[in-house]
Amino acid sequence: MTDESWAGWYRDRQGSDAVILTTDGQQLRLRTRGIDFEGKSFDGLTPVAGTPPADGLFALVDGALGDCVLEWDLPLPVLWDESVHQATLSCLLSLRRPDPYLYLELQFGGAAYRSHRAESDFASALATIQRALPPGARLQTCIACAFSDYFPSPGRGLSGGLACFRGAKDAYRGAAGEGDVLDLWDRRTGFVQEIWSCREYESRPDRGAGTGHRGAFPLEPA
Repeated sequence: MTDESWAGWYRDRQGSDAVILTTDGQQLRLRTRGIDFEGKSFDGLTPVAGTPPADGLFALVDGALGDCVLEWDLPLPVLWDESVHQATLSCLLSLRRPDPYLYLELQFGGAAYRSHRAESDFASALATIQRALPPGARLQTCIACAFSDYFPSPGRGLSGGLACFRGAKDAYRGAAGEGDVLDLWDRRTGFVQEIWSCREYESRPDRGAGTGHRGAFPLEPA
């Protein structure tokens, strides 16, 4: 996977600062106020080993960035009328305790498609946007891909816990249900960000074989 960098803003009680978010689809990296943070989830960004101490510059909760707001834009492909169109996804993530929340807005085709104001994770927020898109339009991201799934257990994290089965495509195409995914779990390629997209993307089936444990996308009923 090739790294992508997204420009944005970091805000806390001390003010606002420009940031650069970089990801390879798995590991996230953020640099602000001269300090580098990294992690697999947006709510698990911790100072990179060997960086200067961040005492007084940030509010760290269990060692991770907290009590702050992150805003950034990223390019996001949308499949429509058998063509790939480029859209822009604007992300606002509040990590303020005790009620963190996420809000997404997709600019596509001259219109804005929004998630709910206080989503709990990227999977839910992207599902809300998918339901609002014109008929036939599909987000081309890992959460909508034919080869991604979550571990069969209650709940999921904010981001980064989505397993990719691109290394076991034929086997996953037959997966339908919790047991099938558990049988394939050790064959996963790794974990990816829900908002990532790679060249091996295929649209997820609407029902039956290939919908794995989590089912079709969008994930939850409206």
